[in-house]
Amino acid sequence: MTRIAQVGCGYWGKNLVRNFSEIGALGAVVDGDPNTAAKMAETYGVPACNLDEVLADPDIVGVSFATPAETHADLAVRALEAGKHVYVEKPLALTEADCDRMITAAEATERTLMVGHLLQYHPIFVAMKAEVDAGRIGDLRYVYSNRMSLGKFRVAENVLWSFAPHDVSMVLSLVDAQPNVVTAQGGAFVTEGVADWCTMQFGFENGVRGHIQTSWLHPFKEQRLVAVGSKGMMVFEDSQPDWDKKLAYYGHDIDMSGREPAPIKAEVEYIAVPRGEPLKDECRHFVHAIETGTAPRTDGHEGRAVLAVLNAAEAALAKSLEGAA
Repeated sequence: MTRIAQVGCGYWGKNLVRNFSEIGALGAVVDGDPNTAAKMAETYGVPACNLDEVLADPDIVGVSFATPAETHADLAVRALEAGKHVYVEKPLALTEADCDRMITAAEATERTLMVGHLLQYHPIFVAMKAEVDAGRIGDLRYVYSNRMSLGKFRVAENVLWSFAPHDVSMVLSLVDAQPNVVTAQGGAFVTEGVADWCTMQFGFENGVRGHIQTSWLHPFKEQRLVAVGSKGMMVFEDSQPDWDKKLAYYGHDIDMSGREPAPIKAEVEYIAVPRGEPLKDECRHFVHAIETGTAPRTDGHEGRAVLAVLNAAEAALAKSLEGAA
């Protein structure tokens, strides 16, 4: 049985502890707070250890890190060099150079390196990507994502880094390419210098365009991913409470026979997708990658690609904020 140690059992780490336990893979917990570690250990029936003990334990084959982003690279490289497979919560790291260190260590040790881009494992997105890849909407023309709500306001991390990584990951997956143009604008209205609204735009060499809008200063929750093609459109509406209406296909067309293009509107078609828990599927995917030796969907290279886009957008966003000052 594959045994995973969860390092970091706080706000998000506790969810990983639960899911690794529920799939029968949790082997140990590690946390800087001894009380938190003891509580998790008692609840899930595994030992509370320190990182040195985990890395020295031959029965622990994988380590999952839910620690501050600035610690990811050093911790991951250390674990990989100890012969462990590694899962890291998003972002993979904070610099592309650190991503390269992690990727190099994984390749040198022939170990799995996976980043937690959760929505790539959401059953609705998996179904949406399958439909797009199969040509259901024809040639992909445009992709956009809105991820907006009211709060939680942060003071150390702007809305781009808080909200956008998952959406960047999904956009790159749908287009299956890296953008050659990234721009961004935003505003800091609540906390000086911390953007609480940001919109980023993409251009790809194959002609596909797109944008992502993020905000925690929005009157209501909106989580929507739209793919527009030459033969139709797909919508992943994650803020839709009815699971059976989360994935919609619009077979709209355009009549080009007249003097001006005219829309031919079609009725919406909801696509049935079996229910699932994205985080549990993500944890299973990590275990599967370890046991089969196959590259995970969100491997180190994918994590680096997402980070490159975020860093480019962050640079453009900073200029936008300076211009507004």
